[in-house]
Amino acid sequence: MKNCFLLFLFGIVFSLSSWAQQTIVKGSVLDGTTGEPIPDVTVTIEETGQSTKTNASGTFRFIENLPLGEQVLKVEKVGYVSKRYPIVINEGQTVDISGMTLDFDSSDKKDLFIISISDDNLNSEDDGLTDNISGLLQASRDVFLNAAAFDFSATFFRPRGLDNANGKVLINGIEMNKQFNGRPQWGNWGGLNDVQRNQVFSMGVSANDYTFGDLAGTNNIIMRASKYRRGGRVSYASANRSYQGRVMASYSSGLLEGGWSYSVLGSRRYGENGYIDGTLYDANSFFVAVEKQLNDKHSLNFTGIYAKNRRGRSTAITEEVYNLKGRQYNPFWGMLNGEQRNSRMREIDEPILMLNHFWDVSSKVKLNTNVAYQFGKIGNTRIDNGGTRLVNFNGEQTYIGGARNTDPTYYQNLPSYFLNVDGAPTSYDYELAYLAQQEFIRDGQFNWTDIYRANINSTANGNNAIYALQEDRIDDKQLSANIILDAELADNIRLNGAVNYRNLNSENYALVKDLFGANGYLDVDFFAEETDPNQNISNLAQSDIRNPNRIAGEGERYKYNYEIDANVVSAFAQAQFKYNKVDFYVGTNVSQTSYQRNGLYQNGYFENNSFGKSKKEDFTNYGLKGGATYKLSGKHLIDVNAAYLTKAPTIRNSFENARQNNEFVNDLNSETITTIDASYIFRSPIVKARITGFYSTFEDGTDIGFFFTEGNSGAFIQEVLTGIDRRHVGGELGIEAQVTPTIKLKGAASVGQYIFTNNPNLYLSSDDFENDLTFGDGTAYLENYHVAGGPERAFQIGFEYRDPDFWNVGVTANHFSNAYVDVNNLKRTARFNTNLDLITEDTFRQGGNISGYPFNDYDPIVARELLKQEQFEDYMLVNIIGGKSWRVDDYFIGFFATINNVFNQEYRTGGFEQGRRIDYRSQLTEQTNENGPVFGNRYFYGNGTTYYLNMYVRF
Repeated sequence: MKNCFLLFLFGIVFSLSSWAQQTIVKGSVLDGTTGEPIPDVTVTIEETGQSTKTNASGTFRFIENLPLGEQVLKVEKVGYVSKRYPIVINEGQTVDISGMTLDFDSSDKKDLFIISISDDNLNSEDDGLTDNISGLLQASRDVFLNAAAFDFSATFFRPRGLDNANGKVLINGIEMNKQFNGRPQWGNWGGLNDVQRNQVFSMGVSANDYTFGDLAGTNNIIMRASKYRRGGRVSYASANRSYQGRVMASYSSGLLEGGWSYSVLGSRRYGENGYIDGTLYDANSFFVAVEKQLNDKHSLNFTGIYAKNRRGRSTAITEEVYNLKGRQYNPFWGMLNGEQRNSRMREIDEPILMLNHFWDVSSKVKLNTNVAYQFGKIGNTRIDNGGTRLVNFNGEQTYIGGARNTDPTYYQNLPSYFLNVDGAPTSYDYELAYLAQQEFIRDGQFNWTDIYRANINSTANGNNAIYALQEDRIDDKQLSANIILDAELADNIRLNGAVNYRNLNSENYALVKDLFGANGYLDVDFFAEETDPNQNISNLAQSDIRNPNRIAGEGERYKYNYEIDANVVSAFAQAQFKYNKVDFYVGTNVSQTSYQRNGLYQNGYFENNSFGKSKKEDFTNYGLKGGATYKLSGKHLIDVNAAYLTKAPTIRNSFENARQNNEFVNDLNSETITTIDASYIFRSPIVKARITGFYSTFEDGTDIGFFFTEGNSGAFIQEVLTGIDRRHVGGELGIEAQVTPTIKLKGAASVGQYIFTNNPNLYLSSDDFENDLTFGDGTAYLENYHVAGGPERAFQIGFEYRDPDFWNVGVTANHFSNAYVDVNNLKRTARFNTNLDLITEDTFRQGGNISGYPFNDYDPIVARELLKQEQFEDYMLVNIIGGKSWRVDDYFIGFFATINNVFNQEYRTGGFEQGRRIDYRSQLTEQTNENGPVFGNRYFYGNGTTYYLNMYVRF
């Protein structure tokens, strides 16, 4: 018994001596202002690259394979100024460096995000900020991605050629990408900058704790009350880009007695014009988060977001219009009773309510359960000029009315129209062109007075409205829920998993927003035409046969009315492994997606396929990914990531024309994506650099376009492109050098090629066709054309100076090239060499396949030139940023400012070929007319010199 006791005592002493001989580095990080602990701070030993994060108490610990001797700890977190602390590590000793501080970064570019992502060009009704990806990248500290988010974004530059539908945005672990188009609706949380600084970004398909991710990366915005440091901030911003002024105030309590914490914010953004004329900005945003720590293991958080905004839209313009009116011209607005009014308003009003439960099952296992509900509306207005009245003619009903296109840039209002004549223009033609030119220069704005006058006169004669302001509405109700698991299986092995569910009910309809002095609008299709002797025009023209010849009043639905039900169930699992020389991960996901349309109107053209529920389309998808980081040394790393995944088509690309019928796209398939990237990373106390090569392929994509075409084929058509294959290949570089304690040099570069790699299938659908229409073999010859979407090449050099007296300035020069116009797909089919003048209208409207009927003067060499994709000119933009802060007692007062495009460079950010006059002879006339084309390409132009100034008080 005595020997056993001595053996036990010896074991304890041996254990204690072994513990005492361990080499440990530990410490804590505090807020330099409040003295409170900061969680989720990344602490890195620069020599080896070992890193860890602080816990909720702001503490950290290293205990394995520590380098000995003089070392440097790098301490960093987004929203704070990074710091480096020298330490000495001796074997068998503990280094305790508690009380390190981080100071709030007064020049943090998060405030710039909302006004630097080119949201002035609201050219899409599908999303408020086109498809710009910079918002996704704003949380990254990577040198290249920072350049892409804050300096390249004004050009619609897309890293790796990807738009924001290829990335994921989460709030508190809940995915926020819209099911309609796969893109995040940035306006849903706009104006909340102060409470969006805590973000976790993973680049590309690399390991992510919350979700499988996507090619453009994943950004989780953490909006928990307990994660905000105690204090408040009041700021005022002035700008001339999208809004003219912004007022914002926020306060966070920090952790209070009883385990409560809360955070609140209110802001207003406003302006009659951005850089583009007539782009009204009217936005109010509110945020509240309340959290209760129930005990040491459980916490419950509520987050509410209400960001209502109303914006005046602008549009792409032709070179002819640009030459007459300049890049700030916007045809959508005009004066009414001394006030500016835009006919194309976009309103977003979609509150978000979220409940989050956090459970620390043990010290190594965490379970997070989230439920979110989003509801509200998105509305886009436009002028409806198809107002009619019902008359009886020879015993038959018919409709009389309609009005001229109200767009000031309508082709018949421009000089080129009067000079586009057979033979040489006469002196009279030149006189008409001159008069049109002078009138357009003198005014050229939307004429509200004429619209009111026409409707008032029509009403006085006992008739219906000729014009109405139509609002295209999407009223969504979405329930989201998920459970996220984070388990530490061993010191070097982590398991992440999630199960997600999303249910969407989306009401889509047209609303009579304004009748301009009239009493009602006859809800029929003025352009309806009988394509069959058995058809009845009085039925064919009806938006809803069940309510024929309905007179719609203000605030009532008309034209189209349907619901989309969508359900997505998905699961994700990932394992991460960390070793001395290599870290690696593997991940997988599986999902089930279903769509169904429920028509609430019975459309006259589609009597048997518009009312009631459609069939249900289901898509089963999966993904596999993996990656590794090999540590050659603490300074040199090799990083590789790869993935293979399939993605269901979005709602937008699943239905041929959901506004009128239940038809799904023919041969609808999920898209297959394969990607790989490899990086060399260099990290030293002075230089940080990354060079990456990437290669991605996309197969079986689908895209739907809507446009009006001319000739005896004149119709509003849906262009359905299926089986699209693309290849994105290129490289990117980011490098920065802290050459002195105050001066940092930086550079970034991206060189890519993003092209179509096959000739996909194309067919046309329209209420004017009895059957879907194809030309030739139905092929669109797009192979080797470039995928439009900003410049493929971008380069940056710049510097930052950060003075110890709390002021800073930075300058960047950015060069862009190899940007291309978005080609018209139909023009690359057999339609280009089909002479429709040889085809009867009945044959055309019957649909089916049209082959033959070529132009007898078709020249393949000339055709090749006519079909050549336009490349935009190169350009360079210089940007300046600077700021200064002061501490006055417990208050921080400061400002920062930016000037973008210092030298007022004129440049095109994008553009597209129009869908009218797309055959060989028409294009030959258009492109060789010495007086310019009538239907030339439309372009988006970048802003000239703009500024942003923010002044704030923080306490």
